[in-house]
Amino acid sequence: MQFKERIHKFEYKLNDTDDQIIEYILNNKEDFVNQSIQSLAANLFTVPNTITRLSKKLDYDGFSHLKNSIKEELESAKAPAQDSSYYNIQKTFELIDMERIEAAAKMIYDAKHVLLLGVGDTADYCEIMVRNLRVVGKPSEHYIHRHEMIHMLEQMNKQDVIFLISLSGETPQILEMAEKAKQREIPIISLTHFTRNSLQEAANVNLYCYAPKKEKNGYNITDRTPVMVVLQTLSQFYWDHF
Repeated sequence: MQFKERIHKFEYKLNDTDDQIIEYILNNKEDFVNQSIQSLAANLFTVPNTITRLSKKLDYDGFSHLKNSIKEELESAKAPAQDSSYYNIQKTFELIDMERIEAAAKMIYDAKHVLLLGVGDTADYCEIMVRNLRVVGKPSEHYIHRHEMIHMLEQMNKQDVIFLISLSGETPQILEMAEKAKQREIPIISLTHFTRNSLQEAANVNLYCYAPKKEKNGYNITDRTPVMVVLQTLSQFYWDHF
């Protein structure tokens, strides 16, 4: 996983000092890979332990692992163009953060009711997740029509949970439901492709898969297998722990 991807994945763990160190690394990669942790700390007016903690927050083994990874990125002529389900699934497994999976599972467990929403092809995966939750008796629903979604939202409150799936994170109908949920203080779980988007900004817990948009002859042929990988991981964790 690239350094910038790790920053995005674990940004919820980072503080202002971490952000300053990251900004320095991003702007000075060539110098960074030749610096000791002591000299880097001195340049940033901090201490080595702070840099070590940041390395581990980003899921590196330590500072040396971080530095070597940056060096490998610099030495790579270019990132290979990948276009296969295998690559998308592999990237999705790298993006799965078990702390977020646990947080989402706990939200679902604590909720009186779970509403899953997705439009188009994504709606099928909502139905699968509803079935997975009903296996263990969790009240959950999925609707495909806007008026049904709104009607259900009007019956819900902050003791419930809404789970929104949109690979782009910009689907108008899903963003409308997110805004209505926020107005009613209903906690939101989102599942999107790994990119910055409007839906992740609205959610309490963000889950990511790797499913870049792909079209052929005017048809959307985006690989949605990664969506199933995340939902199955969440379902399995829920079944095992709750």
